[in-house]
Amino acid sequence: MARIAGIDLPNNKRGEIGLTYIYGLGRSNARKILLEAEISFDKKVQDWTDEEQTRIRNIITEKYKIEGALRSEVQMNIKRLMDIGCYRGIRHRSGLPLRGQRTKNNARTRKGKKKTVANKKKAPKG
Repeated sequence: MARIAGIDLPNNKRGEIGLTYIYGLGRSNARKILLEAEISFDKKVQDWTDEEQTRIRNIITEKYKIEGALRSEVQMNIKRLMDIGCYRGIRHRSGLPLRGQRTKNNARTRKGKKKTVANKKKAPKG
């Protein structure tokens, strides 16, 4: 089993897909890494030799910010937006979508489970 950046890559996947299990690496970056390491995209993770794994590890550590470092940078960016009080920061703080989406109907992912508000009772006639 290949272990890169503290992540166990799935053995039965192609190398190109296996690398995307690392936070911060998508398909295009995975392809670039494999091209630089001179490994076929179609070669399965379980078929990588120790030397190939080492080359991939070295390329990733030199050129990419991944996993913990990337997560902390993203959180710091969000905190900075919230601290300066810009529009995006306010939206983050209140848990609403920040890229111009409508909130009247959709936006349940960002707003959370629906909170039902009871109607006002009508005053009895009399």
